[in-house]
Amino acid sequence: MRKRILVTGGSGFLGSHLCERLLAQGHEVLCADNFYTGRKENIVHLLADPYFEVLRHDITFPLYVEVDEIYNLACPASPIHYQFDPVQTTKTSVHGAINMLGLAKRVKARILQASTSEVYGDPTVHPQTEDYWGNVNPHGLRACYDEGKRCAETLFFDYHRQHGLDIKVARIFNTFGPRMAANDGRVVSNFIVQALRGEPITVYGDGSQTRSFCYVDDLIEALIRFMGTEKGFTGPMNLGNPTEFTILDLAQRVVELTGAKSKIIYLPLPENDPMQRRPDISLARKTLDWEPKIPLEQGLAETVEYFRKMLGS
Repeated sequence: MRKRILVTGGSGFLGSHLCERLLAQGHEVLCADNFYTGRKENIVHLLADPYFEVLRHDITFPLYVEVDEIYNLACPASPIHYQFDPVQTTKTSVHGAINMLGLAKRVKARILQASTSEVYGDPTVHPQTEDYWGNVNPHGLRACYDEGKRCAETLFFDYHRQHGLDIKVARIFNTFGPRMAANDGRVVSNFIVQALRGEPITVYGDGSQTRSFCYVDDLIEALIRFMGTEKGFTGPMNLGNPTEFTILDLAQRVVELTGAKSKIIYLPLPENDPMQRRPDISLARKTLDWEPKIPLEQGLAETVEYFRKMLGS
């Protein structure tokens, strides 16, 4: 059955891939975005599809549309962008959640919240399971995003308990792939752009901190499967790649893949930057019959090719 699906943040990195996949499944997709970090280039190839519509809208204001499902992805997701206007970042997470939950309540739509591994902060439990409450600095530079997303989760579960709303809460771990912004400050895009430009690769700290990198196609598949689970199954659910790499290892792989002659330089570690980040995806494996399929090398190769074309290098 063709559904009417709203994707907030639909012109962003993840949102544009999600819109594309939903259209391919035969659904009608409404992309809502204020283009603060989203880019029209990410969705221009979808504009000719008669079942795709774009609405310039900031979800900190109410939205009145008729839809069957809502994917709430709207929020700056990289430190450079979410720390630029931290008050607006918190408003997007909190006011945005209230407005989208209100919409879902009015039209009786199922709604999925794109939460984040940042709700775990700098974890003292490794790997992170969904029942871990986290270790977050509530007034640090990252708090606008971390605590904003934590509050959004609170709102989702309270709407579920108080109003019987059909919710899904996905905690997304580091994801990468084509359509990342070149200037978003995320580690994968940073390293690739620096390598392609022949600039030094900037590693923060000594590079021993770890991350788990999930290719975007795998992540989108998980989101759609999660949205399709039975009513009453809410999560939260970790979605990401459980294979762990050090930041220094990632830098070396990017240099090798691009054939760059860039040197690796070391800079001070940012405030509250997590030293370890790795999801326990046992729940996703059991419930969604899902785990990432695309290895890091393959995903990096696709992403490098995308940035080569973008930069004309």
